[in-house]
Amino acid sequence: MIIEPMNSVLKRVWVPGPVIIGAGPSGLAAAACLKKMEVPFLIIEKENCLASLWKLKTYDRLKLHLPKEFCKLPHFPFPPEIPSYAEKQQFISYVEAYAEHFSIEPLFGKEVKRAKYDGTMGLWQVQTNDSEFVCRWLIVATGENAEPVLPQIDGLAEFRGNILHTSEYKNGADFKGSKVLVVGCGNSGMEIGLDLCNSGAQVSVVVRDKLHVLPREVLGQSTFALSMRLLKWFPVRLVDRFLLLCSWLILGDICQMGITRPEIGPLELKNTSGKTPVLDVGTIAKIKSGHIKIVDGVKRFTSRGVEFVDGRSDEYESIILATGYRSNVASWLMEGNFFNLEDGYPKKPFPDNWKGKNGVYSVGFTRLGLLGVSNDAQRVARDIAGQWNSELKHLRLARSVACASSQISHEF
Repeated sequence: MIIEPMNSVLKRVWVPGPVIIGAGPSGLAAAACLKKMEVPFLIIEKENCLASLWKLKTYDRLKLHLPKEFCKLPHFPFPPEIPSYAEKQQFISYVEAYAEHFSIEPLFGKEVKRAKYDGTMGLWQVQTNDSEFVCRWLIVATGENAEPVLPQIDGLAEFRGNILHTSEYKNGADFKGSKVLVVGCGNSGMEIGLDLCNSGAQVSVVVRDKLHVLPREVLGQSTFALSMRLLKWFPVRLVDRFLLLCSWLILGDICQMGITRPEIGPLELKNTSGKTPVLDVGTIAKIKSGHIKIVDGVKRFTSRGVEFVDGRSDEYESIILATGYRSNVASWLMEGNFFNLEDGYPKKPFPDNWKGKNGVYSVGFTRLGLLGVSNDAQRVARDIAGQWNSELKHLRLARSVACASSQISHEF
């Protein structure tokens, strides 16, 4: 790596291999795969730690939603003592061990302000808060959950109680005995609702849209793993019918609890829209027993509570915004062909989402979680390694020709 000072503030850094943006699971997986193929790289991260989303912005009770065999990173299995659904700290320890095993040392505190391809030089220029990195290949590994989504709902600024996004929520200890409204009913919203309920809070969860809820396990087997096996033999719609039957037998009729299912099945919906079904870990039982209330969509906030779209209103002491995260790639990547500027995802869906033009790649934008991360990382590494080895071969050939020419000139 050669550092060329540009001025007293910004340094220019030439990176012979790819620059990887993001030191979460996606960036680390890409780095490990490149290392296996002996391709040099540089990984940069805006925070001061690995897996910053897991370390800094997740709640204490978080566990993997899928069994660990579907969440392992390439070339490094989970330790056998880790349970099937690894807890938050267990997964963080696994990620740290992964980086140590492959000797991956990111540059921390490097927030990307702009990444632009220079067609004249055929190189990427990645500008951070204090440096500019120049490279042939750019791997975008900032992921689907780079920044929290804060909804624009009338009156939100008027609410006098406590408002926080799930990225700030840790546990329900401080909410015991208080009335809490959870806005959002994805996996995080449902789990935080359960956590609050178990901590003694009076909880209501907003369910505005139609929603699929499935048991996390069926007859002791992961619902996801069972689905993958069935899809090898049966069409998606038939597997969906089976899953919905199991859900009805195990969880009951969620429509009677105020949750309306979409017209198409959970797997088909995931394939067509990317919307993930909720995997229940105990919230439905609390809804059945009346300990967690389901309420309609929010029309507006008031100083003391909420007015719902069905005309009802209620008072709350705290609001938890379980409104998810989004990609922030469109805010800094100056490239209009590979990534969609509206949602920050690659324009091509999985499995063709990982490669763009001019040496830009993505890892972790498949909407398939850690399983998609592993697939992306290996594809990207193979593709770059092929180019790297080809260039090295041509360089060696050029050197050999130059040496031979020199020898001939010397002899004559």
